[in-house]
Amino acid sequence: MAKILSETFRLAAKAWVEADAVASLLEETKSANLSQMMLATNADSVSKSEMLAKASEQWTSYIKTMTDARKHANLLKVQLEWIRMKFSEQQSAEATARAERRL
Repeated sequence: MAKILSETFRLAAKAWVEADAVASLLEETKSANLSQMMLATNADSVSKSEMLAKASEQWTSYIKTMTDARKHANLLKVQLEWIRMKFSEQQSAEATARAERRL
C-alpha cells in the first residue's frame, strides 16, 4: 500500500529540518572554529595565524563538511517541493476527473 502524501511530506520535512539544523550549526560556528584554529597555530600575529589556519587541512575539511551539509539540506528541501507539486498535480487530476464525470 502506498503511503499517503501527507505522511511522505511529514517524513521528508522532518529529515529536512534535521539536515538544515546541522548545516546551520556548522555555518554559525564557522568563525568560532576559525578562531580556535588560529589560536592553535601559536603564530606571532593575527594575520599569520589566520593564514596558517585557513591553509590547514582541518579548515579545508571543515568548509567541505559545512558545504556538504548545506547541499544535503537543500536536496531534502527540493524533495519537499517535489512532494508539494505531486500533491497539486493529484488534486488537479482529481478535479478534472470530477468535472468529466459531470459531463
